[in-house]
Amino acid sequence: MFRRLVLSSIAKRTDNGVSNRVMPNFGGRTTAFKDVIDHPSRSRSFFYAFTTKTLPTGHRRPFIWNISRSVSVGRESKEGLKLLVAGGPRAQKMVGIWLVGSAAWVFSMVVLGGVTRLTRSGLSMTDWKFTGSLPPLSYEKWLEEFEKYKQSPEYKRVNKGMSLEDFKFIYWMEYAHRMWGRALGLMFALPFSYFLRKGYITLRLGLRLSALFALGAGQGLIGWWMVKSGLEEPASEYTQPRVSPYRLAAHLTSAFVIYCGLLWTALSVMMPEPPAESVTWVQGSAKVKRLALPASIIVGITAISGAFVAGNDAGRAYNTFPKMGDAWIPDDVFDMKPFIRNFFENTSTVQLDHRILAITTLMSVGALWWSTRKLDIHPAVRTLIGSTIGMATVQVTLGISTLLSYVPVSLGTAHQAGALTLLTLTILLNHTVRRPSAVLFKSLPQVVKTA
Repeated sequence: MFRRLVLSSIAKRTDNGVSNRVMPNFGGRTTAFKDVIDHPSRSRSFFYAFTTKTLPTGHRRPFIWNISRSVSVGRESKEGLKLLVAGGPRAQKMVGIWLVGSAAWVFSMVVLGGVTRLTRSGLSMTDWKFTGSLPPLSYEKWLEEFEKYKQSPEYKRVNKGMSLEDFKFIYWMEYAHRMWGRALGLMFALPFSYFLRKGYITLRLGLRLSALFALGAGQGLIGWWMVKSGLEEPASEYTQPRVSPYRLAAHLTSAFVIYCGLLWTALSVMMPEPPAESVTWVQGSAKVKRLALPASIIVGITAISGAFVAGNDAGRAYNTFPKMGDAWIPDDVFDMKPFIRNFFENTSTVQLDHRILAITTLMSVGALWWSTRKLDIHPAVRTLIGSTIGMATVQVTLGISTLLSYVPVSLGTAHQAGALTLLTLTILLNHTVRRPSAVLFKSLPQVVKTA
């Protein structure tokens, strides 16, 4: 049905006799456009009737855009490279820019969410509407919102006596975070509808983007589900109100999944084929991939473990390094019952886990760099590996500095942004070392010949 909608939108713009024109097919045959409309199963040959241009021997182009153009702007032919965007290079560029912009927006959402959490602003709004609402615009409305907040456990136990001006600051932080997310929804949905109407979105891309949009819409619900846990009375009178670490981890993980999905899709649109100019470089990339994937998984797990550090406020405990206080391992790391709870709710264990994972991340990325330093690989791949080890080092340094400084907002925010930056580099690396299509691979020389 999705594909019929796309094809019908194209047919509307070609109703002056073009609908019976002959289109190229995969097997060397030709297919009438009208026949494609009547038989959607044949539309794949129309959508993907593009192929690559083989790079001339000894010729090197810049990394991202020129490579994507060289493999997707080529002549229509029989090879059947499965492009995600129909409509030619201009459509490919437009959709690619839109997806990169959407991914960047999600990145900013994660950073803004970190600032909201670090300024303890997340519990300032005690209700939620899916469509949002106007902020308080009068003194009376501000007092009304303030009175709602005064009924919350956070005000009673942490911010009792807070002034209205201080409340306005935390309220605006949370309000900005929510509305920025809603604006992202519009920024994604409107271009998506436009590109769909223009016929640029293939079935495969449409299904992928629809799933990401649905996950984004659900992210608001997950966020409120998380906030609601912080509005409940804590089990102990000595416990500060905070959101559930499990729900915070779910909220952050969902954001990471959306970001990674958008970024990977954007790269696939702009760079249908990986940079490959010789068989030797392709073989080198295959070796890099075997090491890059495990390292990337460790990076992702470490980032998610940071959500449990935040959810348990574990960053404000044991503000020493490398020891935790006077010991390498605190005595209470396994005090909770059942045993598994220690890894998600015990402040000591959660911080110890994060430290171990951070060092493991640095070691795994370092091992990736060391193992590939003598491989014959594409310069772009080598640059990404170097950038990844550099960013991993910066991220560990930021984490230690944040801990020793008792988690100031500036360093805490930089550390969260650093985690997503490191994840970005691993995605770029894994996307760049994927295997080229069989057609491109067969056309490659054994080695790159310099002019």
